[in-house]
Amino acid sequence: MTHAEVARLRLHGHCIAGPKAADPAAIVHHLGAMQAQAYGQALWAIGLRTQRGTAASIELAISDRKIVRTWPMRGTIHFVPAEDAKWMLRLSAARMLARTRRRHEQLELNNGITQRCEKIFYSALQGGMTLRRSEMMTLLEHAGISTTGQRGYHLLWYAAQTGLICMGPMQNNEQTFVLLDDWVPGAQELSRGDALAELANRYYTAHGPATVHDFAWWAGLTVTDAKAGLEAAKPGLVSEPLNGKEYWRPTTSPGDDETRDQRDVYLLPGFDEYLLGYQDRSAVLAAEDADKVVPGRNGVFLPTIVAGGKVVGTWKRELRRGAIEITIRPFVQPVDWDVQVIKAADVYGAFQGRPVSTTIILPGVSSDRPSSRAERSRS
Repeated sequence: MTHAEVARLRLHGHCIAGPKAADPAAIVHHLGAMQAQAYGQALWAIGLRTQRGTAASIELAISDRKIVRTWPMRGTIHFVPAEDAKWMLRLSAARMLARTRRRHEQLELNNGITQRCEKIFYSALQGGMTLRRSEMMTLLEHAGISTTGQRGYHLLWYAAQTGLICMGPMQNNEQTFVLLDDWVPGAQELSRGDALAELANRYYTAHGPATVHDFAWWAGLTVTDAKAGLEAAKPGLVSEPLNGKEYWRPTTSPGDDETRDQRDVYLLPGFDEYLLGYQDRSAVLAAEDADKVVPGRNGVFLPTIVAGGKVVGTWKRELRRGAIEITIRPFVQPVDWDVQVIKAADVYGAFQGRPVSTTIILPGVSSDRPSSRAERSRS
């Protein structure tokens, strides 16, 4: 197996290439969990993988309680299937809480404060109530609990880790919060062994080929737990070696029999699972380009351009008079890919329900060309 084969199989496993998922709930279930700290980017991550996906259809799935945002998987915000939120949180919550103990001490947050906050949140949200983030902060401030200096964020995070709250639908571009048990009554309960097996099966089915260390990193598990999950999922998987590592994937992977056009281009959101789903990203992102995706190594992953399975640049969009202008910044000077870039831009425009008026392709970062822009406009 080669890096090129890994990339091709992952594109299909992620439903970026090939057949798309039927709806938002189906793709979130397929991937197990989808990175979602940047809300608009997360909507596009789901939309590009679903049939006729639009921002409105995904937000309807949130309102209909089919998918929810909370903090499983490394204690980071993800979309997860609503019915799976509780057991997914429980898999890694104890480990995540232990890892943040020092930070909570720095913020002067102790068990007494966190338990008091949980009581305040429960009292305010019980009976199916929904409160915006600002209203949750006001509750704490009125109770004499300071929310400054990241204290408010960590108190919300703690209450989500314990399974008390999760995020509800957005209201006027602001996060809302609900009680998880009220929002998703009758959520699934799995034993730890069954939960590890189920999560491993979903991970390798969608993310494979991947290593056990990729799975451990993605799920926020110890390598021991990740190996236990992999062992349970092995009947449906096959392994192949690459550079001294063992990569696991489904016995029959999407894209096994397909030869994709290497000119195919996809505009992926920032924080996409295609990158964030792995500890080792070398199969799709060259080491010398990593800082271009995360400038300054500040933890913020820019939207990326993928061609032939490789991350080959970044992009951004701006709204101008009801239309979208997309700017492409390749890592090297692209050769003959304008048509594919414009096609990918139009897919994004359809998702947003706005026309893409202009696609601007800047010179490659490593190009010796002058900084004049190559531009292709559509009326």
